[in-house]
Amino acid sequence: MIFRSILAVALVGLAGVAVASADSSGPVYPAAFPKGHYAALDKLPDWGGVWFLKFSFPKPGAKPNRPQLRGQYLKGYERWEKEVKLTHGNVPHPQSYCLPPGMPGMMGVPQYPIEFLFTPGRVTIHFEAWMQWRNIYTDGRKHPDYRDLDPTFYGNSIGHWEGGTLVVDTIGFKTITELAMGMKHSDEMHIIERIHLKKGHPNTLVDQMTVEDPLALVKPWHVTYTYRRSRAQQLLEFECEENNRNPVNARGQTEFN
Repeated sequence: MIFRSILAVALVGLAGVAVASADSSGPVYPAAFPKGHYAALDKLPDWGGVWFLKFSFPKPGAKPNRPQLRGQYLKGYERWEKEVKLTHGNVPHPQSYCLPPGMPGMMGVPQYPIEFLFTPGRVTIHFEAWMQWRNIYTDGRKHPDYRDLDPTFYGNSIGHWEGGTLVVDTIGFKTITELAMGMKHSDEMHIIERIHLKKGHPNTLVDQMTVEDPLALVKPWHVTYTYRRSRAQQLLEFECEENNRNPVNARGQTEFN
């Protein structure tokens, strides 16, 4: 009887219908690779290959596009800036301990490519950096209630397609991630992305991102990331701690083994 109950729930999940399981009031969603349901993917835009961020330094004298912080978050950043100057840049940082940047910074890592995997009900972004992945659910689910959210580096992402544009809505972030170097955010950060191929340029992908945070930001921060495609390369293995011979102490200073 137990086996039959589990099988019944699994079959309903594969059919794409959210149902309540016998021992939980939460919904059960389709598996990552349900049999069938793949024909619709052929109608989606071609995002095959790997994508490298097109990075360029701002022109001399140009004002950088940076988040405008407020309140305790602005004061915290000002303290961080003073510490950077006093220590000549030797300040502790989570990435010194091989932690990934999380969102929104992960979409703007310049030297490591990303790839997109389309499966029924889900778009997965695979990052070479830190060998991370990000799930964007396109099966029609909603965000969980805030009380049920488990904050993560990449948040809870749900998306839908508007023609050839993937619209992504993400909440539920760990506050250890940063908007930019030294710029913290609150647990109310909310990110909307519109990801699409550039019109007339099929080998250019654009991520138009809007970051909202009523506690940390004066106004929403708009940033656009642009990527170039390579069909001749693949993601490599990235192991942050391999040959990590330069540990950073509690004062943010580099030591040697």
